[in-house]
Amino acid sequence: MMTGPGTNSYLVGDRALTVIDPGPVDHEHTQALLHAAEKIGRPIEQILVTHTHRDHSPGARELAEASGARLLGPDVPDDGLQDETWAPERRLRHGERVDCGGTELEVIATPGHVGNHLCYLMVDQNLLFTGDHLIQGSTVVIAPPSGSMAAYMDSLALLRDYRIDLMAPGHGDVIDDPMATVDKTLAHRRDRERKVVEALDSDPITVQELVTRVYEDVPAFLHGVACLSLEAHLIKLRDEGRVSHTSGKWAV
Repeated sequence: MMTGPGTNSYLVGDRALTVIDPGPVDHEHTQALLHAAEKIGRPIEQILVTHTHRDHSPGARELAEASGARLLGPDVPDDGLQDETWAPERRLRHGERVDCGGTELEVIATPGHVGNHLCYLMVDQNLLFTGDHLIQGSTVVIAPPSGSMAAYMDSLALLRDYRIDLMAPGHGDVIDDPMATVDKTLAHRRDRERKVVEALDSDPITVQELVTRVYEDVPAFLHGVACLSLEAHLIKLRDEGRVSHTSGKWAV
């Protein structure tokens, strides 16, 4: 349900191919990537992932075994929510550049959705592969402990330092108004944060009680997921000294 139309995989490169986000364990999807490479007429030499949630990286193992490609990307956070099969041969860091068969990708560390999230900028095309940092048509879930609302908002602002003409997200269609999308997403998070503060009072309240006040514009069947991002907002506000947290309840 949370992947919308599914997880996007991208094949990048001139002389050889790099696959970005091979997706979940899905034999049909893996075969589709292999057939695409065969049709293009270039070998798959590398597999990169933006992060290690289970809809993005588990397909890497089967694809690597079939193609002989090497794995590059982040470490795996120890929070019980990640793909524990992910084991990169090369761990990528912010600012590195990766040769992808004739085109380069610059690594941009964008923690927030999860602590190990990376975006990849195709420098000669000003095209950013965003994973789940930004997706088309929706906002992403920020789930503590590996997800951080403070880090997410900082990582959104960081993108303003780069020339980006297009964004290729992990879910949905290409985003052709990238900076407007960054600004809209930041404004949305700030507005949600304002609603959190306004909904709290001196009487402590649980996240489950608070979500109906703060996410009244979201269908009730999604409130369980909304609680994750709500908790991330509350943790940010607590760390800033703006709200208090005692015995599982929150107050101003």
